[in-house]
Amino acid sequence: MADATGADPHAGSELVPGAAFTTLSLRRDPSNPRIARITFDRPARLNAITMDTPGEIRRAVELANADDEIHAIVLQGAGAAFCAGYDIGLYGEATGEHPCKQEATPWDPMRDYRAMRGYTDDFMALWRSHKPTIARVHRYAIAGGSDIALCCDLIVMEEEARIGYMPTRVWGCPTTAHWTYRLGPERAKRLLLTGDLIDGRTAAAWGLVGEAVPGENLDAAVDALAARVAAVPSGMLAMQKLVVNEAVERMGLLASQTLATVFDGITRHNPEGLWFRRQAQAHGFKSAVEWRDSGRPIPAGDEARRLIAELDALIAARADGG
Repeated sequence: MADATGADPHAGSELVPGAAFTTLSLRRDPSNPRIARITFDRPARLNAITMDTPGEIRRAVELANADDEIHAIVLQGAGAAFCAGYDIGLYGEATGEHPCKQEATPWDPMRDYRAMRGYTDDFMALWRSHKPTIARVHRYAIAGGSDIALCCDLIVMEEEARIGYMPTRVWGCPTTAHWTYRLGPERAKRLLLTGDLIDGRTAAAWGLVGEAVPGENLDAAVDALAARVAAVPSGMLAMQKLVVNEAVERMGLLASQTLATVFDGITRHNPEGLWFRRQAQAHGFKSAVEWRDSGRPIPAGDEARRLIAELDALIAARADGG
């Protein structure tokens, strides 16, 4: 199965035969045994994140780290996109209880925190990996997909691809918190205060990603970078990476992640977040997203509470057959 740029994400043998994954695959690069490829494998959903995805990322990284022949890890997406964020069918439109979308009032912030911190720590396996991680980004790395990409050491992006975190407008705060450390405060605020997306060219010019190339050159650029890295002894790679990571963490990355993860829970359970969820449940996630991204004022406070009551009544009437 080839993706939009012609790459076959299922080429190569399984790195660990019999390792069971539901949202991704882990394979040895067919042309370079020093490179492992983790491929998101939900192309029909643009590789949207399920409850299984974070833990499977961690497990795949740990398996690649345990293989002494592997020197570098490429993270990529099958089909038309790298990753389009959390699966809206599971996290937005669906009703029912989940730690990250509680219906109880008052909600339990630490229950939410435990769940989201677990996801964040799983994504950060890419950051902690002793083997360098390289994200190959095409079309979309948005919302939670950008969280994942920015945990990688190096990012090569298609020029026309888009990256950003639209839920900062309502119902989200990027929990891996890499934006400030990659962009600096001015440009991080420019993106997080608007929720705007930028293309690969802008991302490279701003320093968010290392390189942006035309789509037809993406595979060649990723392959060349991965091969260059993989030629270095694994011990040397681990030491250089640890030095840089330690510097960034001493600047406050891990503390920022704690704060961002707490705030992420608040954004999903405050009046604005509850309105967004009810809008999605009553009228579909597309309707909620169109409002969020249109530039219209987002309901807040008492206005959000009033609309929540109206939407609750509509949902209840539908359930009763009205």
